[in-house]
Amino acid sequence: MTGKELVLATFRHEKTGAIPWVPFAGVHAGKLAGYTAREVYTDADKLVSAIEEARRLYHADGLPVMFDLQIEAEVLGCDLLWSDDAPPTVTTHPLDAELTVPEKLPEAGEGRIPIALEVARRLSGSVGTNTALYGLFCGPFTLASHLRGTNIFMDMFDHPDYVKSLVAYASRVGKRMADLYAEAGVHVLASVDPLVSQISPEHFSEFLHESYTDLFDHIRSLGLPGSLFVCGDATKNIEEMCKTGPDGISIDENIRLSEAKQITDRYNIVMAGNIPLASVMLFGNQQDNMKVTIDLIDSVSDHRNLIVSPGCDMPYDVPPENTVGCEQAVHRTEQTRMLVANYIQSALDIDVDLPDYAGLSRPLVEVFTIDSDTCAACSYMFQSAMDARRDFGEGIDVVEYKATSKENIARMQKMGITQLPCIYINGELRFSSIIPGREALNREIAAARG
Repeated sequence: MTGKELVLATFRHEKTGAIPWVPFAGVHAGKLAGYTAREVYTDADKLVSAIEEARRLYHADGLPVMFDLQIEAEVLGCDLLWSDDAPPTVTTHPLDAELTVPEKLPEAGEGRIPIALEVARRLSGSVGTNTALYGLFCGPFTLASHLRGTNIFMDMFDHPDYVKSLVAYASRVGKRMADLYAEAGVHVLASVDPLVSQISPEHFSEFLHESYTDLFDHIRSLGLPGSLFVCGDATKNIEEMCKTGPDGISIDENIRLSEAKQITDRYNIVMAGNIPLASVMLFGNQQDNMKVTIDLIDSVSDHRNLIVSPGCDMPYDVPPENTVGCEQAVHRTEQTRMLVANYIQSALDIDVDLPDYAGLSRPLVEVFTIDSDTCAACSYMFQSAMDARRDFGEGIDVVEYKATSKENIARMQKMGITQLPCIYINGELRFSSIIPGREALNREIAAARG
């Protein structure tokens, strides 16, 4: 059985006797081939060679064609900020000042869509013969947020009908992208919607259920499995996600995989995830990655409907030997289990000083993120804090701590932070995996001012 056959058999809920391994090597594939993130996401030749190198080195059963949630937003009028070691980020929101719903749907020749489709077509004839290719597109709620900005979180209370219409439009954009990827030869279609973790189950049911149910029905009509990728602590929304009928759900390290799989198993849905990105893949060693992957596999008793993968798009600078360690744990589980049987991951030997919260002269808003430059949920969480900074001026301080440095990870561990993104005010947790509306955050800041 090839890797592609194993992935597709898993989505058909068959007992295969093996677990698929799908490393989400987006911009990280560019690092393997010696290219910057911008080079691989603007040049089809470079992206093809990068993904082929990721396939060769990591023996992947499945791989994404392009892990970039800004492709559709760029075509629809959002400006982007580029980085050499991360996907681009959205910097402007064309609907920020107006309650309108666009009609335009992306075309195959617009923006960077031709690059993604060319890469899919070329890979389907090379690595795609043995490796399942994932066509990823921006999920409806995240795309709606790209277009509207942080206003969308207040809109759910003030203009609910508008949010429903905007999300329905974004879902139509998703269906268009699914059609284009399917024609280009991908084997799995995935709606990547990190901001799903930032709303309540009630809001998911009210604003997303109908659009997502329609989206996954459409993907099934194309004859391909459809998956829903979410970042952050979306534990509360797993069952609501299942009710929309995806073939798979992919989660990150903020969710306990064993608990989430108990829910997805009731709906006969494939669960994928959730090797930690920064603390293990980026900053750990090879044994750490082997151990974490073995522990993840051993955390569930039934390996049917399971795909092992990183929690999201892999950081650019992940050491290749760490990803190889994960692959070994998936493909050579028993041998790897013996290798790490007595291994204990060492703690970060970094001492960090926390602020004297009781002695602060003005409120301190600390935003803890995976990385606001690469994580959509983190970006909007930090943006909400900066909106408050504009409202309060010099009356508050705002700082972001990204889980992209060992020092910041040590700080998070010292403060007992378990879910990202989150907001602390004067050392107290106020918002965890829920992006606050402007009024809610300002109210908490005002209370901290006394």
